[in-house]
Amino acid sequence: MIDLYYWPTPNGWKITILLEELGVPYTLRPVNITKGEQFDPAFLRISPNNRMPAIVDHEPGGGIGPVSVFESGAILKYLATKYGQFYPRDPLRQIAVDEWLFWQVGGLGPMAGQAHHFRNYAPEKIPYAIDRYTKEVSRLYGVMDRRLAEVEFLAGADYSIADMACWPWVKPWQDQGQNLDDTPNLKRWFEALAARPAVEKGWRVGYEWRESNPVTSDEARAVLFGRH
Repeated sequence: MIDLYYWPTPNGWKITILLEELGVPYTLRPVNITKGEQFDPAFLRISPNNRMPAIVDHEPGGGIGPVSVFESGAILKYLATKYGQFYPRDPLRQIAVDEWLFWQVGGLGPMAGQAHHFRNYAPEKIPYAIDRYTKEVSRLYGVMDRRLAEVEFLAGADYSIADMACWPWVKPWQDQGQNLDDTPNLKRWFEALAARPAVEKGWRVGYEWRESNPVTSDEARAVLFGRH
């Protein structure tokens, strides 16, 4: 059984989407990041960077005890490798998946997150920051659009964890100041993934929690943006 420490954000959706695609049973362990639960000492033993998602696999195999994994990219690789799906066995084919997975972790996620923050959550509007991050996300969308003009999925012909990593960060495209009509190949890919039942189910996991725990409250802002 997999315990998933989770909150409904793009990084959390990556893991619920993969688990739903795999059809693997899992237990949700909510980590309410608006209430500071990510700083709980018990959670920090699993995820020392005080970020969700994280997992505990109680049956990792090999005769060993429970295994914990933090960082969404590492979790995706761990689960896909364990269950033998959405990550190729051939080391040469793994290269493309790793490239786009790490591209998301190091680029698309952080830049889209900053654009979202300065456009929607920052207490004061800073034109330079809004312009800087909105334009960088636009550039990154363009990178995906050019890639998807040549292949069906980001790593090539096969749907993979690279797609599952990137799709949740494109999902809130309007909040990032983007227009998918400007990137038709990206739009085609985005809509194709959105039509997959497991993607639809995965990103809706715990979605109602967002409504009852708005980031707009002063308490939530202090927790999310004021602690180290």
